Amino acid sequence: MTAFSDVADVVRRFDAHDHLIDEGTATAFFLAVLMGRPLLLEGEPGVGKTSAAKTLAAILGSPLIRLQCYEGLTAAEALYDWNYQRQLLSIRLAEAQGAAISEADLYTEAYLVDRPILQCVRYAGEARPVLLIDEIDRADDEFEALLLEFLGESTLTVPELGTLTARRPPIAVLTSNRSRDLHDALRRRCLYHWIDYPDPMRAAEIVRRTVTGASAALITHATQFVGAARDLDLDKAPGVAETIDWVAALAALGVADLAPAGAATALMSLGALAKTPDDRDALETAFAQYCPQ
Repeated sequence: MTAFSDVADVVRRFDAHDHLIDEGTATAFFLAVLMGRPLLLEGEPGVGKTSAAKTLAAILGSPLIRLQCYEGLTAAEALYDWNYQRQLLSIRLAEAQGAAISEADLYTEAYLVDRPILQCVRYAGEARPVLLIDEIDRADDEFEALLLEFLGESTLTVPELGTLTARRPPIAVLTSNRSRDLHDALRRRCLYHWIDYPDPMRAAEIVRRTVTGASAALITHATQFVGAARDLDLDKAPGVAETIDWVAALAALGVADLAPAGAATALMSLGALAKTPDDRDALETAFAQYCPQ
């Protein structure tokens, strides 16, 4: 699949994959692909950052290589590792045959274990892969430094082998929920875009395309309520993903609208939106006062 011709083409092709994006997000993707620069997407949880990267890979016909970040993530899990079992086997085989084996013999590319970054370096397909570095803010501060070389130059330095260069540099998409500040060095290597919550009309259309069997009234009123709920003092404000879950749950329970007949069932299903007991209490109070417009 060819790259995008312009920003409008990005919007059209995302739309064809049932993923609605605004012009700002489309511009960010267009420039990232055109310029070959990593793209840092920030936004509240559940606004569609990860799914946008997945859709990009599907549109371009590219493999998606995912690096899921978490606290304690190390270079051996993200960049590359050595196959120590294979090295030990080679040593024992050489000893059994009375042959000499040097340290240099044991540290060749044949003994490298692919991790997401090395997988990108070694990738030799036609389409550029999409590298999704998901929730980079969950990793430790020090981990960011491990990514700087590859994000800036598409190279990976292995001390025993030297510098390896990606055959087809990936389209790198990083996502962050802003649970902590990212270092300036990482930000400087990336284009940046903030994904906000969609407006009510766009949110309703996203839900409509995702949840089959939900009535128009249910979708409209549910997205209205979730939009209003984000103004509450919640620990975890519900995003688009939670809205989809809630509407899907309501549709599965046979609810056609939030009020009046579906109100009791909708109230019991707020666990699809709330992620803490306090949030559930706040949402229950707000829902009791809510009247669909």
